[in-house]
Amino acid sequence: MIRFVPRTVSALAFATLLASGQTPTTTPPGIARPRPATTSAASAPAPASVPSPRDLKYPALRAVEVPKVATFTLPNGMKLLLLEDRELPSINGVARIRTGTLFDAAGKVGLANLTGMAMRTGGTRELTGEQLDLKLEDMAASVECTIDESAGEVSFFSLAENASEVLRAFHGVLTAPAFRVDRVDLAKLQLRNIVSHRNDDPKGILLRQFPGILYGDDSPYGWEMEYDHIDRIVRADLQAFHKRYFFPKNVTLAVWGDFETAKMKEQLEQLFAGWTVDQPPVPEFPKTASKPAPGIYLAKKTDLMDAFFAIGQLGGRIGDKDYPALTVMAGILGGGVASRLYQEVVWHMGNAYNISAEWAAAFDHPGLFKISGSARAHSIVATIKAIRQEVERIRTAEVSEEELRIARDGALNRLAFASDTRKKILNRMVSYEYFGYPADYPQQYQKALAAVTRADVLRVAKEYLRPADFTTLVVGNPEDFMPPLESLGEPVREIDLTIPEPKPHTASADTAGLELGKRILARLQSAVGGADKLAAVKDYTMVSEVRLSAAAGGETITETDRWMLPGNIREDADRPSGKSAIYSDGRSGWVSRGRLSTALTAPGLKGVRGDLFRAYFGLLLSDRAEGRTVTALDEDTLEIATADGLAVQVSVNPETGLPQQFSYTIPAVSGPPVLVQETITQFGEVAGIRVPYQISTRQNGTPFSESSVKEFKVNSGLALTELERRQ
Repeated sequence: MIRFVPRTVSALAFATLLASGQTPTTTPPGIARPRPATTSAASAPAPASVPSPRDLKYPALRAVEVPKVATFTLPNGMKLLLLEDRELPSINGVARIRTGTLFDAAGKVGLANLTGMAMRTGGTRELTGEQLDLKLEDMAASVECTIDESAGEVSFFSLAENASEVLRAFHGVLTAPAFRVDRVDLAKLQLRNIVSHRNDDPKGILLRQFPGILYGDDSPYGWEMEYDHIDRIVRADLQAFHKRYFFPKNVTLAVWGDFETAKMKEQLEQLFAGWTVDQPPVPEFPKTASKPAPGIYLAKKTDLMDAFFAIGQLGGRIGDKDYPALTVMAGILGGGVASRLYQEVVWHMGNAYNISAEWAAAFDHPGLFKISGSARAHSIVATIKAIRQEVERIRTAEVSEEELRIARDGALNRLAFASDTRKKILNRMVSYEYFGYPADYPQQYQKALAAVTRADVLRVAKEYLRPADFTTLVVGNPEDFMPPLESLGEPVREIDLTIPEPKPHTASADTAGLELGKRILARLQSAVGGADKLAAVKDYTMVSEVRLSAAAGGETITETDRWMLPGNIREDADRPSGKSAIYSDGRSGWVSRGRLSTALTAPGLKGVRGDLFRAYFGLLLSDRAEGRTVTALDEDTLEIATADGLAVQVSVNPETGLPQQFSYTIPAVSGPPVLVQETITQFGEVAGIRVPYQISTRQNGTPFSESSVKEFKVNSGLALTELERRQ
């Protein structure tokens, strides 16, 4: 049997010695001894024998030290932790908010994530997201926001000299995010992209599906985000989520860095004096399932050569009395190259990789015990059997003193390195307070780890590991499994990895939204020249110069758009590479390139129908068009939609009443739709109507083109034969 014996001292152990200012009693192999300035052959000492790493002596790890943190409660109820650290001329801070994805509604999974994304990218009441980016970049500062399973965080970094200005930006993101519609739309598109690619990576499938099986799909711990969940979320949902959970009594703010405590407290007290909103106390996070989910599950993925797996059960909490012993037990089982799974399965069998075991406890709910890794597809059954044998072995006999020492020292080292800076310590202290743990928990945990015995490891392995209840999930191609998974003696249940297609969805057309939408549209019509003048337009011809961005090809196109009632449209494009044209009456059409012409296929017709729907004059008269709804998303944004799923959001300049941005999606060749945002930067006047003359376009948030109108004519007497004529 092959055994792995380390030949040199670990880099981690040697780095620990250097950090403590001490050296080992014997120079580690591979580290050269200092040589004297001059040496002669006669006086050179005889070469010393190479010591064994087992003979090296190291000082004991120091006890985890918790620095003195100044703790306050501001008049508005917000908790404040301040820690001076003059090592660098900078200041960091993080606000921890009691919220999380666990508070998502069942039909709107992703709401918390989306709120965390758009809080920052959507800017504040004073600054757009782009303006905030530039402001912070100029100061080499940052303000970030995220919401995970059981906490929200808004953080900042600043040089000490810019702290006041950065704190104001941080305050704006935390207390008054604007949630601008275009940034919300972009964040939704990013989440849709995550959904579309969720089956690309087998490890990602394990990370998503394994907890889902153990916690259950009826629990928020096991929910899966879908397109329809994202599409149901509107800006008002984000505003309501922020209002419910972001209030002073629900926030703990920790700040550390180069400052004087008294002055920083005074500055923060003044900064947040006006933030006095209140809400009822936040409820407890949902409970987790207590029933095991034993069995073998298969996520079929035929493009894989290897098989990826996760085996385990529900675990426990960090505060459980046996958590230290369980941590050591998991380390012995699969905590590195010296662990049993690595030695007996990876090294001895030779067909498995990167196997690890962890007792991944959570602060406030049962976490997971998980053994995971990958193996050659043909050996997956043998790998699972070998893992089961090692689990049974650790439950039936005491481990060796050497195994205990290595795993226990590894856990103590990880704790030490997780507490080696004031920043790390303060972050951990915020977590302990957030979840109701005592301030001296690190010292308690360190002491308990050091006291773990061989008998403790055997006891917790027997008591907590329940092989009969293990869930086994395999991701791979079952045609390559030899023998098949069924040979393990249990039925195999296949998991459906299909991503449900999105359904047409528009904003909820409630009475209040419809009434406000009608008023916004009437204001738009008045600002551009009046509804009657819009209705008088029977046709238009527009010639534009379109400059594509470098990412889109970098060429300049002359584009001629022609439109006429009741619904005919033609677009001619003159490119450096040649000419092309497209025509449709909404029911059929054609596309030509040079002398070649073909009928429009279904995807092309769908795109042209979208163009007809968004034609400027008809769109602004949507209140007169049958089958369209006009709904307000907020005071300055409306959504115009059709029953068959076409939709466009129109943002209105609050000062002029003119349209300032059109946002919509178009089909992509593959993957989720592309978000298009057309921002109007200049208007012209034609027949008494204000029309866009300069438009900046982004696709999926990336600059795509700049368009300038060179000629615009209305009611020029366009003939249908002129539009239908092929090149």
